[in-house]
Amino acid sequence: MGRVAVTGLGVVAPLGLCVDEFFANLAAGRSGIRQLTEPRFASLRSPLGARADFDGAAHFPAPQLKMLDRVSQLALAASAQAIGDARLDFAGECADRCGVSLGTGMGGAATTDEGYHIIYAERSDRVKPYTVLASMTNAAASWIGIGHGLCGPNLTYSTACSSSAVALGEAARRIRCGEVDVMVAGGAEAPLTFGVLRAWEAMRTIAAMDAHDPSASCRPFAQTRTGLVLGEGAAFAVLEDWDHALARGARIRAELTGYGLTTDAGHITRPTAAGQAAAMRAALASARLPCEAVDYINAHGTATAQNDAVETAAIKEVFGDRAYAIPVSSTKSMHGHLLGAAGALEFVIAVACLERGIVPPTMHLDRPDPACDLDYVAGTARTGARLRAVMSNSFAFGGTNAVLIAESVEGRRAG
Repeated sequence: MGRVAVTGLGVVAPLGLCVDEFFANLAAGRSGIRQLTEPRFASLRSPLGARADFDGAAHFPAPQLKMLDRVSQLALAASAQAIGDARLDFAGECADRCGVSLGTGMGGAATTDEGYHIIYAERSDRVKPYTVLASMTNAAASWIGIGHGLCGPNLTYSTACSSSAVALGEAARRIRCGEVDVMVAGGAEAPLTFGVLRAWEAMRTIAAMDAHDPSASCRPFAQTRTGLVLGEGAAFAVLEDWDHALARGARIRAELTGYGLTTDAGHITRPTAAGQAAAMRAALASARLPCEAVDYINAHGTATAQNDAVETAAIKEVFGDRAYAIPVSSTKSMHGHLLGAAGALEFVIAVACLERGIVPPTMHLDRPDPACDLDYVAGTARTGARLRAVMSNSFAFGGTNAVLIAESVEGRRAG
């Protein structure tokens, strides 16, 4: 089995339009969550969201922009960043051995929302001709493949909130098996439409707005947590066969060593500690790492009552007493929940932690839930951390649990 090198990273998300800007704001404990003040959101009980400060018109010519839902715009920008960061010129690669692996939960939500509004609210039959092409779930991955001439596997995974973690893990498997040399892997989501927000509100999973500070409304692991806040954005990594990366003189940022995938088969929305623990154990086995080797966990940490307590219990089940010594943080407290893109964004965060020796905080954790009693790095980032292996957890409605492990290049050599 081959090794998988991470050679490029790209982010377009709340808090930043590149990895450096995004991570600096994250480490500083800044929140990208805001009250949505547009009139169309006025009737929502909790008009909250985490937006990316991204203008598609500044990146794409008008004829192309007409065919791109916001989710595809974000995906194209973040994937291009990752490819540029990897210093990868696909003109010199075998196109059949380069592919795309993308995760998204909602696909072209804005286009779908707009189309239904035209038909049902405006009672018009003048739907835009590119509606299907912009809204189809695989549009973002297809545009990336077309833009870079990648003729290998082009796959879109949709497993709700674990979609892009699955996309990264499955891309890594194809590289390990020798099927491909390079995969542009990640996720994108643009769910901040009235229809999507209203639907999530109906499930009673959206956080109540903090009356004093809307940006503090998402409070993972806190006794006062009331739910999640949706965010938009995209995050990508360039994954390469290790020998391929070395041969072209690439800078290897980390190694993706572990991938665990399990399914809770009991209830479509209720997570289980057993299923989450099984995914973490599978990732450790895949990486051939003992529990003692994990130095940081980026938690799924949605700030819902069930998830946070269950994830805490699952971490304890896997790591035993050592669970209390591992820094665990939920960065969703700042960038919101990017649904299908969450796993990729949080994997990029985990790799950035490895490189910088910084553990980002869990913000707004003033009153911890007694059932959530681990080291959640409350309020302030930790610097100077010696990180060799980091874990990123992604758990989903539907029960798909995906866990990724990245290791530092130096730590891997030392091991």
